[in-house]
Amino acid sequence: MTFTAKPKDGAVWITGASEGIGKAVALQMADEGFDVYISARSKDKLEVIASSYRGKGNIFALPLDVTDRTANLKCVEHIVSKSNKLAVCILNAGTFKPMRGDNLSFENFDFTHSVNIDGVINGLVPVVDTMKEAGQGQIAIVSSVAGYGGLPKNGPYGLSKAGLINLAESLKYDFDKMNIKIQIVTPGFIDTPLTEKNDFPMPFLMPVDKAAQRVVKGLEKPNFEITFPRRFTYMLKFMNLWCYPVYFWMVRKITGG
Repeated sequence: MTFTAKPKDGAVWITGASEGIGKAVALQMADEGFDVYISARSKDKLEVIASSYRGKGNIFALPLDVTDRTANLKCVEHIVSKSNKLAVCILNAGTFKPMRGDNLSFENFDFTHSVNIDGVINGLVPVVDTMKEAGQGQIAIVSSVAGYGGLPKNGPYGLSKAGLINLAESLKYDFDKMNIKIQIVTPGFIDTPLTEKNDFPMPFLMPVDKAAQRVVKGLEKPNFEITFPRRFTYMLKFMNLWCYPVYFWMVRKITGG
């Protein structure tokens, strides 16, 4: 049977939780009764969320730069020391800087990779170590539909998100044997500070609270992928089955790219 965490099983750790989906998921999981540790670089934002929360569970601020490997290890150690067990980890921290093909930069690639890829790995390794020792756990890695196929101005971002999908797929085989449920979250366009950078039409733009509901409900199911809004994400999946001329034509039509 696939492990699905309950509040009695231990705490939740969410990275990138000072705003957007991370913050909304933290609030909803605390309402489910979990003790939730929220991490991001913005200490002030985290402390406001934690101090103002009044609900069934608890929220604790745990400031972190996900690119700092040692800091990630210390966060996991802190959670285990305070809550005994870490039951759920949602590796959500991510960044997006649009980049056109006629203006490539090493800096954009390096920065995006350090947050979106290394930032996930830095948290993933110590989390798996503690869950393996506990004999159970649940991990969700937040990717994007940008990982399904190339989108305009998404070179560094899409590269990182495609890598996360492949990472989760590759790890699932061994994680199943260790009673660690791993899931990949692939949202479409969600109304967050990241998507505010987009200057093209965003089909089926979803409010962040509704997106968070989809994540929380998805965590309770055995599905490997949590994707929404499905009328958009499934369309992109289907488009990637077509030949490239049709795919590129459709993406240009949808995004104005």
